[in-house]
Amino acid sequence: VQLVESGGGRVQPGDSLRLSCVASGFTYASYTMSGVRQAPGKGREWVATISPDGRPQYARSVKARFTISRDDANKKLYLQMCSLKPDDTAVYYCVKADFAWYATISPLGYDWGQGTQVTVSS
Repeated sequence: VQLVESGGGRVQPGDSLRLSCVASGFTYASYTMSGVRQAPGKGREWVATISPDGRPQYARSVKARFTISRDDANKKLYLQMCSLKPDDTAVYYCVKADFAWYATISPLGYDWGQGTQVTVSS
């Protein structure tokens, strides 16, 4: 399993970003995928999940601002982030897992990419 995230950057509050993740090494279309983030000094936090049939779920902190989507033909996962806030500052990961509603996430036992840094600051 290989996951490569991209699209992060430094933006101002209220701006938008679109994160991408390219997957390889597994039958991507068959798996639920999740977006997870880790803010400085904190543990990994579930952000969003999308099922193989495209049903999304979102953490309350990002609902109505973030949209998760998938392109199975190209084995890509997207996270469109709008109305960004300083609290959204974190390293963002995609992961082959269903982390929907997990209160805590251990990195053990899962394949992680390098992540992409998102910094929201004025």
